[in-house]
Amino acid sequence: MVEPILKWAGGKRQLLSEITAQFPISYEAYHEPFVGGGAVFFHQDPDDGTINDLNTRLTTFYEIVRDQPDVLITENKTHEHTEEYYYDARSEFNTLLTQSTLTQDERVREASLLLYLNRTCFNGLYRENSDGEFNVSFGRYSNPDWVQEQRIRKASRVLQDTAVFNTDFSYVVDEASSGDLVYFDPPYEPVSKTADFNSYQAAGFDREDQRRLRDVVIELTEMGISVILSNSPPVTELYEDYDAFSIRYVDATRAINSDASSRGEVSEVLITNVPPDEQRRKTLSDFTE
Repeated sequence: MVEPILKWAGGKRQLLSEITAQFPISYEAYHEPFVGGGAVFFHQDPDDGTINDLNTRLTTFYEIVRDQPDVLITENKTHEHTEEYYYDARSEFNTLLTQSTLTQDERVREASLLLYLNRTCFNGLYRENSDGEFNVSFGRYSNPDWVQEQRIRKASRVLQDTAVFNTDFSYVVDEASSGDLVYFDPPYEPVSKTADFNSYQAAGFDREDQRRLRDVVIELTEMGISVILSNSPPVTELYEDYDAFSIRYVDATRAINSDASSRGEVSEVLITNVPPDEQRRKTLSDFTE
């Protein structure tokens, strides 16, 4: 299994077994329209497909990892672990944001700064202010690894046959074909008025976006494409009236009974159109519920 390079909000490492258990036994190409840190993508190690994210700096990072891993690793070795250097690096990173176009050297530098900041900022958190500027403070780590040489080389291999997009998630309707698999991990529907799952990106993801996503999932289903979606419990009302979808409630460690009266507090739901008898395998939680 290839490990993701970046820490990212909403990472799926703890739920990998639950998510991939609902994947079809076989599929053609793999698509992930909200790739983020890419835990599921790298775990799958697909031979063909696409990834996408609205965060331009993130998609630039994956393009550089794919196309120039050696150059990126060399650039990563130039950084320093001091608080003063961190804030200078953060300022440089945000200055690059203001430029309309970047040279290839600047793209490499931006990708390297993203990784450095990701590995040295407070709690490994990626967060933008309303102007799209990265604004996380310096973290207190004794020996952070921002070079990530081995992970970059392995990730570069995985990305070789992957097209990287920086656009709306609906692009996948044009890119996916019958027999393909699409995994959606969008910014989550808040579970309360004060909860906010979107703060890592200046442009949020509101209820209307959730409805648009639901419509895309329906369209893909009608095209014969396997779909798995992660989200928070409030979004289930958008899908529960459609017979094509099954809904499974999960927390960070195991699946919880799908009967609402028999489950405790849940953190996420998995929604899929893959019939149970076509799914890969059962997980331990299937035998412990």
